[in-house]
Amino acid sequence: MVRFFKGRREMDAASFQVTSEDFQELLKKFKASNDFLTFRFPDDDGYTISYFNSLVSAQQLHEQVLAVISNQPKQGQDLKQLKSDIPMEDMKLTTDIKDIQRLVLAGSVMIQYKKDDKMCLLIPCVHSVKRQISTPESEYTVVGSKEAFVESLDSNLNLIRNRLPIPELQSKEFRVGSISQTRLAVLYIDGIVNQQIIKTVMQRIEDIEYDTIVDISFVSQMITDNRNSMFPQLIDTERPDHLASVLSEGKIGIMLDGSPHALVGPNTIISFFSSFEDYFQIWNLGTSFRLIRLFAVLFSVLSSPLYVAVLTYHYQVIPTDLLPILISSRGVIPFPPILEAIVLEGTIELLREAAVRLPAKVGSTIGIVGGIVIGTAAVEAGFVSNVLLMLVALAALASFTVPIYQISNTIRLIRFPFLIAAQLYGLFGIALCSAFILSHLLKLTSLGSPYLDPLYPLRIHDFKDSLIRLPFSKQKKRPQFLRTENPLRLRKEAETPTPPSDIDE
Repeated sequence: MVRFFKGRREMDAASFQVTSEDFQELLKKFKASNDFLTFRFPDDDGYTISYFNSLVSAQQLHEQVLAVISNQPKQGQDLKQLKSDIPMEDMKLTTDIKDIQRLVLAGSVMIQYKKDDKMCLLIPCVHSVKRQISTPESEYTVVGSKEAFVESLDSNLNLIRNRLPIPELQSKEFRVGSISQTRLAVLYIDGIVNQQIIKTVMQRIEDIEYDTIVDISFVSQMITDNRNSMFPQLIDTERPDHLASVLSEGKIGIMLDGSPHALVGPNTIISFFSSFEDYFQIWNLGTSFRLIRLFAVLFSVLSSPLYVAVLTYHYQVIPTDLLPILISSRGVIPFPPILEAIVLEGTIELLREAAVRLPAKVGSTIGIVGGIVIGTAAVEAGFVSNVLLMLVALAALASFTVPIYQISNTIRLIRFPFLIAAQLYGLFGIALCSAFILSHLLKLTSLGSPYLDPLYPLRIHDFKDSLIRLPFSKQKKRPQFLRTENPLRLRKEAETPTPPSDIDE
């Protein structure tokens, strides 16, 4: 079993990195690959140039490196002189084997004066394959920025620094993955963020021990407080404006090279039901939509279990006017309510997975047509009742109102324990399952901060931007659960001038 944390920073690189100081052994490993090129320039008495063709920009190599070397005298060539003649940054003259390996594999050109000389001049000529900045997909909003993160860490840092042009914005870089050696950046605003949170995150990142880190979700699973919880503790965002906003609150951001998403923490459970678009509208509309989402989530989780519990144990609570409708709906159904509910819920999940795995145009068609055809056929065949079909369809629709994708998967999963509890103990089973989940949430933390804030521990101040969203003028302080060094956001309340009136008094 692979261990993620071992309590030490150094990585076990014996099997994957060069440990021998023999320079020729390193070159031998490089030359075993067909895309590694080595040649003498301009003739047999010139420099030895080596590089990976797949990592180096040919245009930059010819225009900025080879053009300068061709003008060098044939006698008395010197790497130091060559370094001063080439108009490029971040060049390095070294004999260190590890630096040579790291930089060549990162896209640098290696130049030697003598063929067997260990002294190398490493010139960065990286061939970057970048995707153009596009619109957000999973966090699309009608109002607001239309920029989304891309796979390049440098491009993502540029998007953040353009929004927060302050020297206090700090970026600390790490290398994660003993094979992949992927760049990872931790972002925070010095003077605002709690330093204890920064130390905790950095220590957990340093303790990551895994061979290949290809996506930010890998990091999320390795640094969360409780890796066995089905409730996400770090928010995954693809919006630069969202990340810039939460950094100013005192949270931290984590970005990985090659991943078009960033992690945000610490978070509360209310954060997963708050859309960034809530802040683009007036506060009463934002509050109303946030409450609608919370109600939709509760309905999505409890509607089917309540149907099973009431029809199995508590049919006496059904209103008299509704009883004939339920009797006629279930009159020909040969299955108990629990089996009927599991069949429908399972069908909904199958349609969701099919819609996600298929191409976009085909997936949307499968989701709509498949749901209508299968639902109608199931009711006409007498396998399910039309009342439950309507409840399950509404529950599936309500689950789509969640703005954060990670928590929507949790909502899809926890419905099934509620269904089983409702079948076993009725309404008492639903209450018992709710108590188990609540006790788990009470113990859960996000980077050391309570997950149920501001409900537990009770913090009245944090209610200003949790279940409700008050105007910006009322949010003078940052959230208390972040324990920021500078809690003030609004230092002086501006006086609202009285507009002139054109009505004669």
